[in-house]
Amino acid sequence: MDVLSLLKKDHRSVEGMLDKAMKCEPEDNTLHDLAAQIEEALIVHATIEEKFFYPLLRKRAEETEDTVDVFEAYTEHDLLKRLIALLQSGRQPDEKFKAEVQVLTESVKHHVKEEESTIFSLARKVMAKDELDELGQKMEKAKQRLTAAAAPLARARKATAPTRARKTARR
Repeated sequence: MDVLSLLKKDHRSVEGMLDKAMKCEPEDNTLHDLAAQIEEALIVHATIEEKFFYPLLRKRAEETEDTVDVFEAYTEHDLLKRLIALLQSGRQPDEKFKAEVQVLTESVKHHVKEEESTIFSLARKVMAKDELDELGQKMEKAKQRLTAAAAPLARARKATAPTRARKTARR
């Protein structure tokens, strides 16, 4: 799978989880579980983009505007990481938690829209088809490794979820 298809697939997956989260009531324990899944998916996605995709684009960008676009994508990732950190507090889902998920949703959707237009266009301009394919395969392998490494952490986090959330989930 080429890199752009891989990233689009990730985008659709995260957007689906975010849409489900937005339909949850603030105190719904499903919101907490979805937030953990979203967090893992976004961290893995951002990590592979920042390690493989963005540096290559930044190096090959010939116009100043293209370089600015790549740095904007990095900056948006930094913002998303800060929003994710808010969700990692382990607190009970409530109105504030739901609001943070909502802001994360809006930020992710903005980033995806910009990336799929501006950044993907730049990639098509500066990379050959075989390079897009090769990078996609490389990033897919890295994604699999990161996802496997994140699984034990996700289980541990779920086990230490707020007590009230665990009790409510058992009912």
